[in-house]
Amino acid sequence: MELFTYENIIGIAAGICTSIAMLPQLIKVIKTKETADLSVTMIGVLIVGVSLWVYYGFLQNEVPIILSNSFSVVVNLTLLICWFLFRKKS
Repeated sequence: MELFTYENIIGIAAGICTSIAMLPQLIKVIKTKETADLSVTMIGVLIVGVSLWVYYGFLQNEVPIILSNSFSVVVNLTLLICWFLFRKKS
């Protein structure tokens, strides 16, 4: 399988765009250590969803799907870890 076909480049570009969508939120949380506005349910569902995309990518042997969604898993797991570390306990 050739990695740099036209289709894979389009897939990788699309994956990069969707994968970096949560980076501004993660950067803000790391800088401010404020997580009150985060929905832990949304983060959890997103982690499950992108993890399933990674699995699907392996089943289909689709490198762009595997790479972009693996990055999303890492970003969202980091956001979830920040939520646990920085949340205010009442």
